[in-house]
Order: sequence, then structure tokens, then C-alpha cells
Amino acid sequence: MLAPGFADPVHGAQGTFRAVMDALARPGLLQPLDAGLKPPAPLTPELAALALALTDADTPVWLDAGLADSPEVAAYLRFHTGAPLTDDPARAAFAFIRDPARCPPLARFAQGTPAYPDSSTTLVLALDMIANGERLHLAGPGIKGPTRIALTPLPEGFVAQLAENRAGFPLGVDVILTAPGRVAGLPRSTAVTES
Repeated sequence: MLAPGFADPVHGAQGTFRAVMDALARPGLLQPLDAGLKPPAPLTPELAALALALTDADTPVWLDAGLADSPEVAAYLRFHTGAPLTDDPARAAFAFIRDPARCPPLARFAQGTPAYPDSSTTLVLALDMIANGERLHLAGPGIKGPTRIALTPLPEGFVAQLAENRAGFPLGVDVILTAPGRVAGLPRSTAVTES
């Protein structure tokens, strides 16, 4: 049996969208995200909520190997969003990554073009934990004063990749981070350094 989507599709999608927009407008500021979803494993409730709120038939989606290998996940996304799945990260509007260790280099995803920087990929990365902490220091638009967050686990070389991503601004990818009950944003304009 197919797992249900939002109990109230309009309000569920609106609440999720608002949390994501707040997270991207205020990088590093943790936003609550209570999706109330029970998607098929290994899709997390937070990844499912973002997929249901942000994707549709016009947004190609790339899934990491763990998600792509699950026919239940593919059926869930196809039924609830209609989003086409792609095997090519450079063709994806959104990339959903359940296993941070399997995250391809950020440069493999669509970077946008000078005329259309918004045609880049938005990565949605599931983490075990996002918290205020000392691990990463954030600076840039939307950030008032010192902002530090701790993310667990991080993909290998992720901070260096984020620095390269920012150097290409206005091109580059935006990253949305999820953890149980939380979402945070790292837009391409954010400088991320290790504390």
C-alpha cells in the first residue's frame, strides 16, 4: 500500500515551503519542520515533506543510490509529486540525498548559467543532527552577527566544496539541510568555514 502524503496537502505544503524559505533567508537559523509523514524507508519524513512541497511534473529529481534503489520511494514520489526522476545530477532541479557519505561533488550538479543562475540544482541533504554549535561558522547575506552550527554527518570535503561553490556566485547550488524535525539553509551566497 502506498504511504499517504500530507493529511492536509495545501497547509502541509505551505508550512513546509515557509520553513524552507525562512531557512534560506536566514542561513544557519534552525527552522522547525513537523511534516507528520511516514514515507517509505529510506526516505525520511523531512525529505518527503520537501519533495511534496517543492517538486512537481516540471522539476526533474535526482536521488542518491539508497533512495534510487527503492521502488517504494520512486512510486511514492511519482504518485505524490509527478516529478520525473533523472540519473544525471546535472539535469536535476532538486537532488535528495539520504546518505551524506554518498553525496557526489557539488560541481556535478547543475550550476545554472549567467543568464539563468536559478536553473541550478537545489540539494536537499538528510543529516542525523543540526544544532547550534561551534563546528561551522557562517557569514553572508541574511546572517546577523556570528552564526555557528554543528552538522552531523558531513560529506567528505563538504566545507571546501561549499567554498568553491560560493566562489562561483551567482552560479552554484543551494543546499537545504534536514534533520529530525528541523531544516536549515545554506544558499550559494553563504560563506562557510570551520571554527
